[in-house]
Amino acid sequence: MKKIFLAGNPNVGKSVLFNRLSGARATVSNYPGTTVDFTKSRMRIAGKEYEIVDLPGAFSLEPKDKAEEVARDMLKKEKPDAVVSVIDATAVERGLYLTLELIEKGYPIVVALNMSDVARDRKIKIDVRKLEEILGVPVVETVATTGSGLKELVSRIEEAKPVDVGAIKQRAGR
Repeated sequence: MKKIFLAGNPNVGKSVLFNRLSGARATVSNYPGTTVDFTKSRMRIAGKEYEIVDLPGAFSLEPKDKAEEVARDMLKKEKPDAVVSVIDATAVERGLYLTLELIEKGYPIVVALNMSDVARDRKIKIDVRKLEEILGVPVVETVATTGSGLKELVSRIEEAKPVDVGAIKQRAGR
């Protein structure tokens, strides 16, 4: 069975997104040897069954606490078929750090710019197509609390693939 991991900073709406995607049929587990929780469930995409895992919130793959250590270790051990990097659309720069680390490690990525409604209300403009072009991965605006953008996110998961970091630097003009 293919695996999809949800990764992102704490408080970006990963768990709300997870509940929407999984229909809240979740199993909460502790990572062996820790009290840090992760949640998993199953979902169907285009007739295929996937396991979906909500990783603990992390700012980096260089752990500074137990939650980040668990997130890093699960990514290494489980080798997901796709990682949805959930970013708070009101703080894109902060979320891009983890996203770029995931890309550098070779994980197939789809970016969910969550809380895009709040970003719009705050007059934050994000050029989604330009961000997608620079990163070389699908980028989708979502609002997990309402379900907005989730159909597009799910449809684009199949597009997730590893990206050449050198190509990102070139597209970013560096």
